[in-house]
Amino acid sequence: MFKFFKNVSREMRKVSWPSGRELSKYTVTVLSTVAFVAVFFAVVDLGISQLLELILR
Repeated sequence: MFKFFKNVSREMRKVSWPSGRELSKYTVTVLSTVAFVAVFFAVVDLGISQLLELILR
């Protein structure tokens, strides 16, 4: 178990971490993409619901 964590520690030192500016940019990109997808599917869901309501009346 100790060897495993030692190897993990060694590998983590090799990781290239993003700078603060890059991290902020990536965070904004991810959040805006998630918001866009959520709004898109909400609109599609609303459209399908309205269409089914019209058909089934």
